[in-house]
Amino acid sequence: MAAELTLGPNLFHWPAEMKLDFYNRIADESPVSTVYLGEVICSKRTPFFDDHHLDKVADRLERAGKKVVFCSFSEVVIKRERNLLREWAEQEGRDLEVNNTAALLYLKNKPHRIGALLNVYNEDTMAYLHEQGATHFALLPELPRAAVAKLGEKAAELGVGLEVQVFGRASLALSARCYHARAHARTKDNCQFVCGEDLDGMTLKTMDEKPFLTVNGIQTLSYGYLDLMPDIEDLKSIGVTHYRVMPHTCDMIAVTRLFDDVLQGRMAPAEGDAKLRELGIEAPFVNGFYHGRSGHTWSDRAAAELA
Repeated sequence: MAAELTLGPNLFHWPAEMKLDFYNRIADESPVSTVYLGEVICSKRTPFFDDHHLDKVADRLERAGKKVVFCSFSEVVIKRERNLLREWAEQEGRDLEVNNTAALLYLKNKPHRIGALLNVYNEDTMAYLHEQGATHFALLPELPRAAVAKLGEKAAELGVGLEVQVFGRASLALSARCYHARAHARTKDNCQFVCGEDLDGMTLKTMDEKPFLTVNGIQTLSYGYLDLMPDIEDLKSIGVTHYRVMPHTCDMIAVTRLFDDVLQGRMAPAEGDAKLRELGIEAPFVNGFYHGRSGHTWSDRAAAELA
C-alpha cells in the first residue's frame, strides 16, 4: 500500500468564510490525497458550517481529485446529537470516520474508518472493530513506537489502512464540560461560541506563566505541535500507510507540500524539517510520545535507534 498524506478534520471553530477559503486552497494547491471533514468537537458549531457548506466543500475537493471522508462527533450526549449521528451514518457514497462508539450502533457493519479520538491501542481491539466493518484505523498520538509497530503488523495481517498524525497539536482528552466557556465565566449552554476567539485553541499556562496545554471547547490539546517528519521512514518500515496533518492557521499549503516531498522521497527528512521550522510557527515542536518520552519534549535521536 503506497504511503499517502491526509488532512485531518478541523478541530477549531473558524468563521465559515475562513473555512471555505481554507478548503478551496487545499483543493487547488495541496498535495494531500484524503481530506477529513465535519465537526467532531461540539455539535453546537454545526449550523455555522456543516449545515450550509459541507456538501459544497466536499464536492469541490472531489472535483480536485481528493478523497473525502465525513467524521462523526467525538461525544454524543443529547437527543439532538443522536439524531445528527443517525443522519451521518445513513450517508452513502463517501467513507465515514467513527470518533465515538455510539456511531457503531447506527452503522450496523457498514464499512467505515476508525478515528484517532476512538482509542485503539491493542491488536485485539483492532481485530474486533475490523470484524464490525472497520477498514482503516487512525491511531491516537500518545502511542509510542513499539505500540505503533505492533498495530502495524496487525493492520497488515488484516489488510487495513493504518494512519498516524505527523503534524499539529495532539488531542489529549475530552470532557463533558466546556473548558473554554468556564474560563470566560460562562456555561456550556450559554457559551456564546467563545471558542471562536482562539483559532488554534486557547493556551493554558502553569502558575509561573509557562505555556503548557491548549484548550478547544471540551477538548484538551498539546501546546506544542507534533512533528514526526524526521521519523517518516521509520513509520513506513513499521506498517504506517497514511500520514495525517492537522489543520491550523499557519501556512498549511507549505506544511503539506513539505510533508509530501519527504513522504515521496523528493526531499530528505532533515531538509524538510528545517524548512518546516522556518514557517514561523510560534509553539515548539514535540515528538516525545513516539520516542517513549514525555509528550511535550523533543528528541533528536533517530527513530532507528529505538527499534
